[in-house]
Amino acid sequence: MSLSQFGIDRAKPKDKPYLLSDGDGLHLRIHPKGGRQWRLRFRFGGKPNMMSLGPYPAVSLLQARRKRDRVKEQLAAGINPSLSRKLEKLANSAAAQNTFGAVADEHLANLKKNGAAEQTFCKNRWMLQDLAGPIRNRPIADIKPIEVLDLLKKVEASGRRDTAHRLRAVIGAVFRYAIATLRAETDPTYALRGALLKVKVKHRAAITDEKELSAFLVALDQYEG
Repeated sequence: MSLSQFGIDRAKPKDKPYLLSDGDGLHLRIHPKGGRQWRLRFRFGGKPNMMSLGPYPAVSLLQARRKRDRVKEQLAAGINPSLSRKLEKLANSAAAQNTFGAVADEHLANLKKNGAAEQTFCKNRWMLQDLAGPIRNRPIADIKPIEVLDLLKKVEASGRRDTAHRLRAVIGAVFRYAIATLRAETDPTYALRGALLKVKVKHRAAITDEKELSAFLVALDQYEG
């Protein structure tokens, strides 16, 4: 007999765990402390198996039935549901490690190990962690040029054209690293060449006085930027 929402709500904990059956191997396990867990019994290759479908009420009765139906479809197609779930978890874990943010952090670590100047490192970190924040949790292989352009245009609209161009270059470096490590196939920043407004160049008067030129050369020699 199938379960009903009313029957689930009325079920009370007992001294020992017990099961409420919904049919076709689907059960709701009631724990003595009140916890409830969906479980599914099935056979694959002639061997009995048990799979957890999640806690109730986080997984509703309708959702549990849909999960059961999906498992039945896999069994009909000759697919091992337990193995399929394991592979799915591995894929999700790999995707979490292949976000733009994860690859960007690896790129930053390489910059530091390669002896990048502290100012250069901090500038890159600021761009990749703050300005590129909206795409940090996105799988890097799924990021499209329009997403990057949206970031760059927002920086550009704030009046920082030069920063927008630098950000495009820094993001491009992350994608090239991702391509080299087989976590992306293309660099979306390549398609954005010419998409940003040109940087405004502020021309300065030439130095013609020898004393001023001497002071400028001394200042230039002492500059560490």
